[in-house]
Amino acid sequence: MTDRLVALSRAGTSIWLDDLSRDRLIDSSSPQSLTRLIAEKSVVGVTTNPAIFSQAISNSALYADDIKRLAAEGKNAESIITHLTVDDVQRACDQLHDVFVDSHGVDGRVSIEVDPRFARDTEKTIAQAKDLWQKVARPNVLIKVPATVEGLPAITELIAAGISVNVTIIFSVARYQEVFAAFVAGLERRHSLGLPLHEIHSVASFFVSRVDSEIDARLKSDSNSNATSLLGRAAIANARLAYEAFLEMKRTPQWISLALLGANIQRPLWASTGVKDKSYSDDRYVVELVAPETVNTMPQSTLDAVADHGDVRGESITSNVQQSRADVEALANLGISLDEVADKLEREGLEKFVTPWLQLIEVVEKVARGDNA
Repeated sequence: MTDRLVALSRAGTSIWLDDLSRDRLIDSSSPQSLTRLIAEKSVVGVTTNPAIFSQAISNSALYADDIKRLAAEGKNAESIITHLTVDDVQRACDQLHDVFVDSHGVDGRVSIEVDPRFARDTEKTIAQAKDLWQKVARPNVLIKVPATVEGLPAITELIAAGISVNVTIIFSVARYQEVFAAFVAGLERRHSLGLPLHEIHSVASFFVSRVDSEIDARLKSDSNSNATSLLGRAAIANARLAYEAFLEMKRTPQWISLALLGANIQRPLWASTGVKDKSYSDDRYVVELVAPETVNTMPQSTLDAVADHGDVRGESITSNVQQSRADVEALANLGISLDEVADKLEREGLEKFVTPWLQLIEVVEKVARGDNA
């Protein structure tokens, strides 16, 4: 195990890989295989999204035979994609099963996302989430549901049905609090039906780097002399305030009552932790967001950077919350509203998943036709 990654894990942050491909699942001799990452890089979970699967299927020959076989059986492109992604997630769940058992279900998790085109449709989200849960048929899968307004009642319904959920595309503290409320409502509904709570787990994926990308661009165009001092501060401040909200929600009588009934807390997950501005340290969205009961899902490049030179100093959130509040206030004084930024990033985030999904359909249709052009 790499010392820095071990230190990160011991500080309470679970390390998940933000990537999945058949190559990682089959070639166990590769240093980037999932089995090697579990054994050597403290990886205890995996997240996926439409962009990840689009890249994996488009860039690997390992899917071609399955695509052609399924097409010959009369399956359309979307059915083929579901088959391929479910198969990969099942394999990853199986490779993480020991972690799942050893952590009592907290880690060893693999996420699969509902069709991003359903993000504004509650009923379709619920229906596909239940279908994916049944198809994957692994206790350590998490079904990813977007944290849109329409996604909130879906979260409640799925949790009440006993489905573990990864709530994704969260950009604001306010929406995060709504997500947690929807999660709690689902647990309460399930309890009212006399059903157990202890097997349900959930994470709330709070996106980080995209906040800096958006706000830094605005700061750089601002003539105010205070603007440049806030560059690169918004995303970490926003996430730290989300963690403060998490601690506050854990202390409510409502949550304490559920915990006594065996409920597991919905953990904050830091997503989009790859650094987009190369002038920033490539470990910043990991080492600055270390705290108990958190998850950090990293692309391979970020995982490697933290393993190689990450400045892991232990818990790095609670002692910096006051500064984070001051940073958010300073942004507001410049006319930058984190809530407005979050709304914009949510719209763009959904589109960033829809586009690769549509591109993937085209790729699968080409392979099914035998068109390699």
